[in-house]
Amino acid sequence: MMNRRDCLKLVAAAPFALAAARDGSGSVPQFDDDHAIVIDGQGGLYDPNGVGNAPRLSARAVTEMRQSGQTATCFTVNEVGNAHDVWDITIRNIAERDLSIFNNRDVMLKVTTVADIRHAMAENKIGVIYNVQDTSLVGGDLDRIRLLKGLGVRVMQLTYNNRNLSGEGCLESGNAGLSRLGRATIARIEQEKVLLDLSHSGQRTVAEGISAATRPMTISHTGCRALNDHPRNQWDPELKACADKGGVVGIYWVSFLAANRRASSADLMRHMNHVVNVCGEDHVAIGTDNPLFKTEIDERARAEQKQFYEQRATAGLAAPGEGPDVFNLVWDWDSHMRFKLLADGLAAAGWTSKRIEKVLGGNLMRLYADTWGDDN
Repeated sequence: MMNRRDCLKLVAAAPFALAAARDGSGSVPQFDDDHAIVIDGQGGLYDPNGVGNAPRLSARAVTEMRQSGQTATCFTVNEVGNAHDVWDITIRNIAERDLSIFNNRDVMLKVTTVADIRHAMAENKIGVIYNVQDTSLVGGDLDRIRLLKGLGVRVMQLTYNNRNLSGEGCLESGNAGLSRLGRATIARIEQEKVLLDLSHSGQRTVAEGISAATRPMTISHTGCRALNDHPRNQWDPELKACADKGGVVGIYWVSFLAANRRASSADLMRHMNHVVNVCGEDHVAIGTDNPLFKTEIDERARAEQKQFYEQRATAGLAAPGEGPDVFNLVWDWDSHMRFKLLADGLAAAGWTSKRIEKVLGGNLMRLYADTWGDDN
């Protein structure tokens, strides 16, 4: 799910020292902050202190993003849904994001290669990876995939909740799976060395998409349906099938982790432990589906959330559990330091430092290298 501020201003980050597993002395050793890579496989960036269309980021935005330790984030640039103008809006969005990065090039770097992520870390910047969360803007014109790649898009999601020409989204009741065009779309995504994302897709679309794919893929932001039977979450067989093909599953930080209540860090930890047990530690990542900053739930935020939900409901995009007063977050880790909190939580749960490092960014680095190749 795209957050209400996903298309606003981008912000910057740099590495930090992460908590590792406890050793025999009971102390908590730290990862080497020169090597800890933290990637949000589906994030959202905005400037909480931004005013109007100011081209430069606020001091708070830059400071807190650097404190957060985030190395890179995968950022949605498209308009989702089946409206006639989604392609035009997406092209405008990409131009705006490019301009924002240019105006803040001292703190941001547009990522098109794995090397760019390492460069961003070395230069104390945040790497920004462009993704689109729907192929409705492509339709039957598969050459648009090549054009999107040329504009910097490196991750492409097949469906977004509803049916498009490629296949069924997770909110459709028919569970009809992939279309013939969907199979051709996957083949073209792979040909262009763009990463296929099967988030927001129905169960058969995910299963058939994994079967049709010849390269590793991602389900970048989801939860475990075995723990909470929600259509945005995925069942164990599809999670395992993704891992078996070398793919990576990202766990999100939203209310769909829990049934009929707001999600907590305990819920997030249950999903993290479950997906590692199903997929293995080499195939799990983070995909928060959230902006990084603490959500200040004030009058302005309530009005924005109400408007955001009403727009989604009118367009038929809202999932069960969304609402005008529902803020999708892990409430007790709602902080720009959420990745440090996660690392500490995983360490306290007995995760090794090696496993934590993989899940925080190492697995996505491997996946990006496997799918993007060296000639991007």
